[in-house]
Amino acid sequence: MADYANELIGSHPSILGLKRLVEKVAKSPARTVLIYGETGTGKGLVARMIHRLSSRSAKAFVDINCAAIPASLLESELFGHERGAFTGAVERKVGLIEAANHGTVFLDEIREMEMTLQAKLLSLLDTQHFRRVGAVNATTVDSRFIAATNKVLLSEVTAGKFREDLYYRLQVVAVNLPALRERGDDVLTLSQHFIERYNAIYKRSIRGLSDEAADIFRRYKWPGNVRELENLLERIFILEEDDVILPRHLPDRIIRTVVGRAPADVAGPAQGEAAVTGFHEATADFQRKLLTRALTEADGNLQAAATALKISRHALRHQMIKLGLQ
Repeated sequence: MADYANELIGSHPSILGLKRLVEKVAKSPARTVLIYGETGTGKGLVARMIHRLSSRSAKAFVDINCAAIPASLLESELFGHERGAFTGAVERKVGLIEAANHGTVFLDEIREMEMTLQAKLLSLLDTQHFRRVGAVNATTVDSRFIAATNKVLLSEVTAGKFREDLYYRLQVVAVNLPALRERGDDVLTLSQHFIERYNAIYKRSIRGLSDEAADIFRRYKWPGNVRELENLLERIFILEEDDVILPRHLPDRIIRTVVGRAPADVAGPAQGEAAVTGFHEATADFQRKLLTRALTEADGNLQAAATALKISRHALRHQMIKLGLQ
């Protein structure tokens, strides 16, 4: 999820309390912090806020997703290794933890770390020492460790999937992030914030949500939380051309979840516009607008546009021909 203005946006009491807690934790000497929150609630954002507001802000913030790095490589990535420690280790490598010395290490999805590595992490937290893979001597670090999870770690401990001693070591300071559905009208405040952001990015002038759309936003449960909200609004900016967001711009799954059926302005075309009737037509329209925007921002430079889209120049030319853009 994009960093929304590098701060927590909203006025719900749960968010106001969270802001106060984040500031207090950031300015404390606590070396371990555990962040709980559902997917999409902004755990990475809160971790960065704690770092930015702390005395460590001038040093590195290292973001490590424990689920994204294969278990066989995670130890070397975290702690580094010595030359010759294993096949392919042709030179000494400084690990991510050492790179964050005097700064902050953010261990996202900490539950996904395997048990043997959890033991080594616990030892590091207790002693501030670790050994690179293949090393004889220990290395000392002074970093803050922020761990995050969308799981109830105590339940994972009971199930034998997470070390109890590491749980209590991380649990010294716990920060709980509220789900978007628990934050009342913050969903509308966040929506307007994202609308203003994407108006600037996409050179649009969408005014906001219609009353009907706002009512749906309030009533929808947002299982993907703030990330889901932001992604939905960006999709509307790409695909729709109205200057206000209407219920018919929302995915059918959201409409049906809230009202149990598709309302009249979703079920058919509005204001004389032709309805998108099939998956392939909708996909082609999305791709056409995405490529057009990339080409416009690159001033027609195919290589720059392809780089922005993370595809090859050949693939971009093929798609342009296929979509009638050339």
